[in-house]
Amino acid sequence: MSDDEGRLIAERYRLRSRIGAGAMGVVWRAVDEVLDRTVAVKQLLLPPGLNQREAEIARQRAFREGRMAARLQHPNAITVYNVAEDEGQPVLVMEFLPSRSMADLLGEGRVLPPSEVARLGAQVASALGAAHAAGVVHRDVKPGNVLIAEDGTAKITDFGISRAAGDVTLTSTGLLAGTPAYLSPEAARGADPGPESDVFSLGATLYSMVEGGPPFGTLDNEIALLHKVATSAAAPPRQAGPLTGPLQAMLHQEPEQRPSMAQVEAALRAVAAGATPQLEPATVPAAAPVTAPMPAVTAAPAAGAASQQRPATRVGLPAVEAQRPAGRRRRIAVVAAAVVAAVAAGVLASEILVRTVGASGSEAGAAPVNTSAPAPSSSQAPEPTSTPPKPSRPELEAAVARYYALVPDDADTAWGSLGPSLHAQGREQYEKFWDGIEKVRISGGPRAVDDETVKVRLDFTTTDGERTREMHRLGMTVSASGDPLIDSDEVLNTRELGGEGDGKGEGNGKGEGNGKGEGEKKDDEDDSDEKDEKKEEGKGKKDEKKDDGDDG
Repeated sequence: MSDDEGRLIAERYRLRSRIGAGAMGVVWRAVDEVLDRTVAVKQLLLPPGLNQREAEIARQRAFREGRMAARLQHPNAITVYNVAEDEGQPVLVMEFLPSRSMADLLGEGRVLPPSEVARLGAQVASALGAAHAAGVVHRDVKPGNVLIAEDGTAKITDFGISRAAGDVTLTSTGLLAGTPAYLSPEAARGADPGPESDVFSLGATLYSMVEGGPPFGTLDNEIALLHKVATSAAAPPRQAGPLTGPLQAMLHQEPEQRPSMAQVEAALRAVAAGATPQLEPATVPAAAPVTAPMPAVTAAPAAGAASQQRPATRVGLPAVEAQRPAGRRRRIAVVAAAVVAAVAAGVLASEILVRTVGASGSEAGAAPVNTSAPAPSSSQAPEPTSTPPKPSRPELEAAVARYYALVPDDADTAWGSLGPSLHAQGREQYEKFWDGIEKVRISGGPRAVDDETVKVRLDFTTTDGERTREMHRLGMTVSASGDPLIDSDEVLNTRELGGEGDGKGEGNGKGEGNGKGEGEKKDDEDDSDEKDEKKEEGKGKKDEKKDDGDDG
């Protein structure tokens, strides 16, 4: 019997029996003595060896991840009821589901028919699709996180929880705990996982259930397995039958070639119903190593554009002189090369090396690794580069809205929505800013004023309870795959709204609130912000007219 059995957590949850444990926590069956219901309580374990600051950051992130997971309500996702604290450590209170995981089945050597795997997979895809629509990425889809209830219902659990508890270990020590068998190739190379990574990991999980093991095998040497995932294509399934096409599409090496989670769900439901799935891989790569991608090329801004901007921090980074990094793909390639070097040197026996790389694209503390192809001879003409289509104005507005829906709870995913100019200013400063923000709310816009600029009004609340309203002008660029990115941030005006509960809070425009006219004050502020914005636009039009006159 564990010493914790029978203990009361957060003055209401009585621990009854230990039902599971892993690298990131211990799970208990418990009783909520207030509501008299059975719940699952997960005590998150912070990685050992953290200093006081790192431990506090990990703890705060765990609370944020728990709160973010609690916002997701779906019949095929384990519900998070509460985020509590026990002796200074985060505790998640979740729905208790009598079930077995897909990992349990695999441990017994069981495989399932393709139609049954598709039925279970469609349920999980439905939950993941809803999460993606809400701006939440799971990041750790694997058989152990897919629970199957007695009635055959599948539910996904642990949204972002393992990342929350282990993120500081990754960024501070360069070590990533756990097996890479279900990681996506881009995650294995060191990139931030996105929705496409969840698609790949779900494909690898379903692959295991029909083939008896993950698509890259189960090598004892985790470093070698990580390298295999990062550089090789998945072995084609042999027993998947009608599930073969959807699995190969989900397991495509390139993220942009994978289907969306909604497309995955539709295809899996078709297979489960005995119909022909309308989902095939765009180009199924051969089962052989692939080369590291070349750096993305981004056009430089006009001279002096960055230096004319006021210092701005609310995207998370201030404006700087335009010194652009080699690109995100270059950094991914460097990380993959670093993993290969680690395998050759044998420097890690039980952990996976994922070095933090600097803005220059080279590994911190080491000489840059040359991952580009040999330079062509003078007789060879350079291959033409294709220009991605320019996003529409509604697409720019949607990209800005998605970004601010992610922060501050999921700043890691949001980092991937920034362009090279902001990336060049460094990840540490970015994370430091968002660690001090409790929440951010869009109170106006976003509105695209041209094909490269979006204005948005934001209300920030710091962890100290101070509130600020700011009008921002965001410069947009396009990634190599054609996705809009925020590349610059200029604060046009700032207004202090006061701290929460100090009589300066927002009302509803009707004088409601605490009886001190907050609603009227809010309306005045809104009008003032609109005037400020119009003033800025008018100034811009005068400048344009002046330029036209000069040209004439």
